[in-house]
Formats: sequence, C-alpha cells, structure tokens
Amino acid sequence: QVQLVESGGGLVQPGGSLRLACAASGSMFSRNTMGWYRQAPGKERELVAVITTSGSTNYADSVKGRFTISRDNANNTVYLQMSSLKPEDTAVYYCTSGYSTIYPNNYWGQGTQVTVSS
Repeated sequence: QVQLVESGGGLVQPGGSLRLACAASGSMFSRNTMGWYRQAPGKERELVAVITTSGSTNYADSVKGRFTISRDNANNTVYLQMSSLKPEDTAVYYCTSGYSTIYPNNYWGQGTQVTVSS
C-alpha cells in the first residue's frame, strides 16, 4: 500500500512558478513509477508528467518546456516544478504512483489546488 500527500498548491499570477511536492509512505516508492495528473473544472483528468524508477520522464505536450518532474528516492518524495504558468494550468493536481511506466495510476493522493490568475 502507498499513501500519497501533496503540498505546495496555491494562487499564482500568470508567468509565475510553483513547486508541488508529494510525500509517499510505504516501501514501494522506489520501485514505482510516479506521476502527476490534473483535472480542471468541466474537463477530463489529464496526465501531466511521469517519472520512472530509472529517472526517465515524459510530459504532456501542453506543459513541455515549462514543467519538470523529479524524484528523491531517499526521502520518498516526488516534485513538480511548474514555471511560466498560464491560466489554463488552473486545476487540481494529483500525485500518483503505479506499476505502469506510462499511466501510473494505482495509488492517488487527495489533490492540491493550483490557481493561475491575476
């Protein structure tokens, strides 16, 4: 079992930056692919970024060049550094952990709100 707790969300102006963190409990962290999904009001949930156990990353086209996912296996934490934020990045962001290297969605955090607005 893996438990995930996100932090770092909030209100930021367009063009600003935020860093989300996800603390994981359980012994599976270093063996699972980690990911970040997001869901905006009225829209389907979207996979934003993925990082495998070997450190390989993949991003949605909408965030490439602006977001960076990273992981700290020693501290069971995964991060999402978000830069050049746009209003369309506004969403609830979910940390996930899983066995698939493409869609790691076996375990979910509770979500953290990110609002990009002036």
